[in-house]
Amino acid sequence: MKRREFITKVGAGALATGVGLSTASVAEAKAKIKWKMVTTWPKNFPGLGTGANKLAEVINEMSGGRMHVKVYGAKELVPAFEVFDAVSSGTAEMGHGAAYYWKGKSETAQFFSTVPFGLTAQEMNGWLYFGGGLEMWRELYKPFGMIPAPGGNTGMQMGGWFNKEINSVADLKGLKMRIPGLGGEVLKRAGGTPVNLPGGELFTSLQSGAIDATEWVNPYNDLAFGLFKAAKYYYFPGFHEPGTTLEAIINEKAFNALPKDLQAIVLNACKVANQEMLAEYTARNPAALKTLVEKHKVDIRIYPDDVLATLRKFSSEVVEELAAKDAFAKKVYDSYMNFLKGSREWGSISDFAYLKARDKG
Repeated sequence: MKRREFITKVGAGALATGVGLSTASVAEAKAKIKWKMVTTWPKNFPGLGTGANKLAEVINEMSGGRMHVKVYGAKELVPAFEVFDAVSSGTAEMGHGAAYYWKGKSETAQFFSTVPFGLTAQEMNGWLYFGGGLEMWRELYKPFGMIPAPGGNTGMQMGGWFNKEINSVADLKGLKMRIPGLGGEVLKRAGGTPVNLPGGELFTSLQSGAIDATEWVNPYNDLAFGLFKAAKYYYFPGFHEPGTTLEAIINEKAFNALPKDLQAIVLNACKVANQEMLAEYTARNPAALKTLVEKHKVDIRIYPDDVLATLRKFSSEVVEELAAKDAFAKKVYDSYMNFLKGSREWGSISDFAYLKARDKG
């Protein structure tokens, strides 16, 4: 009996102290509430994947061990583009992705990720948190049994990687490009063919010629994917994604089953992840850009003015047509555009004016 008692105590002690187990394994074993988070990103991918990891870590730590969220990369539990359905059905309690991936569920969802020539990251946060955007986003996802929340932002993105020069709008005709959301609709109007691919398939598709061009994120992520090995030209600005909000989506039943303090922890952890991801991209992009240019000799090009002017015109048409599809889309559109108008007026004498003055000469 003493021998059995000794073994039992040793086993319990190992669980408590983590001997022979990782810290995460111990926390998961001790937690009373266990959630799964599925993501659209490759496992541990810099910025996007690690941002999802950070969200889970904050929930786990702030809950004091009462709750443990385990993160699954794309294809580990479900494919990248099945995250929405997995969370809606309860297969997973949480998901991390981008709302423009779900335009097949609701085209209006795209407003809550990014709009071509639209709000920047800072402006998106202003609209979502204080301009009524988040309330409408939650209203949109309510029928799917989910609660959305901002869960990261990439900031300004690059225009993408191309295997030919873009000197005029004619160069976009027939171009097969990986570009999701409303940006893809703009490309289609310009005569191109938008293709929606998960991040893990971009390099091989570009290298094999299955696509002619791809946008991904910005230098930090594009360097990590090695896209410079598969395309010659790197264009800017990222007119299609000026400040892309990443989303955390939460199964409503699972959320409502939590005590109030854990509900607050989950929602506030999303705010932490939202802020930290943007800060990371702001910090990492300059060094990544320098590496691409100086080490890998990437040819960085700016879109010609006439190309941007045409894309801006098509963007307005695409967004206005989306707004005309139903009353709720019009409601979201009006809110978004009113916020954008105010941001332009303020930005012209604040950020834009300051940056011009700071960098002059």
